[in-house]
Amino acid sequence: MTAGTAELSAGALYYPDVAATRFYVGALAKLSVLQYFVAEAAVIGAWAGAEPYSRRTGYISDLGAVACGEFSGRDVCSPAHLLMNASFVVQGLGMMVGALLLGSALLCCAARTGVPLRRGRVPGRAHGRARWGAGVVAAVAARLLTGTAGAGTVIVGLVPEDAGSAWHVAGALMYFAAGALALLVLGWLWLRQTPLGWFILGCGVVSLAALIAGGLTDMHVPEPGTLERLMGYPITVGVAAAGLVIAQRVQHERTVRKLARARAKAQAQAR
Repeated sequence: MTAGTAELSAGALYYPDVAATRFYVGALAKLSVLQYFVAEAAVIGAWAGAEPYSRRTGYISDLGAVACGEFSGRDVCSPAHLLMNASFVVQGLGMMVGALLLGSALLCCAARTGVPLRRGRVPGRAHGRARWGAGVVAAVAARLLTGTAGAGTVIVGLVPEDAGSAWHVAGALMYFAAGALALLVLGWLWLRQTPLGWFILGCGVVSLAALIAGGLTDMHVPEPGTLERLMGYPITVGVAAAGLVIAQRVQHERTVRKLARARAKAQAQAR
């Protein structure tokens, strides 16, 4: 074994190549969902309803309503609705791109920096054949659920609540339900790999619990805006946290390899 190879992180021995550009792009796509909070704050600032918009009582979708007037008993007027709906679409596309680019094998090992590959221990590929195990199944489920949630919020952005279509509600349910489940699965998968696994799992638990509460009460609660945000905010934060874990892992492997190549080059020149 050369000195350069010895310097490589043991995590780099996993299948696949963790330092691949597609994984870095996928991680950044997941991190991009944080733009939602900036857009929401800007749209709330432009609110022109009879009463100031409140995150505690106002529905998120009210910010994307196209027309001003009464909607389901609420006075709605959001001049910056295009920005809100665009944010929904961008958020959804970020989740879908992340689900597409971040392979199942990568999700199994993304948070395992420094742990060497041992045959049969980590789901992946060995001798050209897929080794399907609980980890890979969980990773596949997390990708499918994340993609479904992303598609849901894209629908929400393309079909505002006052468009008179049931697709808006369907898209919202896709986002809340699939997003919460995706975080539960990914958090479980990463529990023993990174402390953020617990955080991601917690985000999923909060979101799913709020969704169940909303379903049982039909959102007839004193603060429906708070309840809806307990459904949605944890998903956005949890997805971004997952993107951060993967981006850090990819950057770590790239840095280690760069240092190894530089050291190997210096040793070759010294000879």
